[in-house]
Amino acid sequence: MKIISSTMFSRVICSLLLTILITSCKSTYKTQTFKKENIPTAPDYTKEKSWAVLPTKYSEGFKKYASNNLDTLQADVFYVYPTLIADKKDTRWNVPVDDKEQNETVLTKAVTMQASAFATSGKVYVPFYRQAHLRSYKLYNEGGKQAQDLAYSDVKNAFQVYLKKYNNSRPMLLVGHSQGTTHIIRLLKELFDGKPLQKKLIAAYIPGIRIKEDEFNTIKVMDSPNQTSGFVAWNTYKKNKYPKKDKNWYKGSVTTNPITWNLDKKTALSQHKGFLYTNGKLYKKALKIEITDGLVWSTNPKFPLRFFMSFLSNYHAGDINLFWQDIRENALLRTNTWLKLHE
Repeated sequence: MKIISSTMFSRVICSLLLTILITSCKSTYKTQTFKKENIPTAPDYTKEKSWAVLPTKYSEGFKKYASNNLDTLQADVFYVYPTLIADKKDTRWNVPVDDKEQNETVLTKAVTMQASAFATSGKVYVPFYRQAHLRSYKLYNEGGKQAQDLAYSDVKNAFQVYLKKYNNSRPMLLVGHSQGTTHIIRLLKELFDGKPLQKKLIAAYIPGIRIKEDEFNTIKVMDSPNQTSGFVAWNTYKKNKYPKKDKNWYKGSVTTNPITWNLDKKTALSQHKGFLYTNGKLYKKALKIEITDGLVWSTNPKFPLRFFMSFLSNYHAGDINLFWQDIRENALLRTNTWLKLHE
């Protein structure tokens, strides 16, 4: 039998689920004290270069997933990407927005594999931001809070520029994943929850973080496919698997069914609309899910590299692209429903 080298195996696994979030291992993070003098220069969101995606600057790769009639879209999508800086040897707390390597990853991984699912529902806006290192969660009280606060300040500033310069009172979808969801939650609490702007919220798609049902005062969990003005959230694991360090970490958290979008606890292969893989191919009827207390349990997806995916337990990095077509169709349904209700 041919032996697969550890290097080859690592490369396959990393590409398998976007290489968006690197899972933890036994080695410890190299870190440094959070100091103001080390903070990267703040982005200027009045300038196009501070945006990964604007309707006027879709990449060729992104265009193939976007609407062919961009000018006819009546809604917007504001998307915040997940943690992309996870190298344990990288001592930076926050990434400069002019980091070319990180920005390329934003465009080719996060935007292409996640934001693209919403590109037929509205005009897409994606700010580059000084994202916090992954260790900001583990070392929250040792510099992590300051790093996440800094990252959120960029997201908030970008959103405020978006409102003033681009929005023109259009309704919107707010989308995040992982760290992106962390920031969208804060944005919803500060600017939407019980405030006039909530009237413009079509829906918030915020998977990848533990969220309780009462997270917001007036923004409710949506439990039907055409419901609007609320939020959906979920965290994906392989069937019968749990977080290694705390089995009950997600217990009691919102667990939306990202295939049926209702209260169904199980789905059949025939219901799965499509998993978008990094080769650009869509694999339909590829997986079944089961909703547990806090987790979406997924079967091993049926696609050419499913053998390698069988070694994974945490499907966090695939929270969106595993259900890419399901999300795409649902986002469009909610958008059209909202527009019809507000004619």
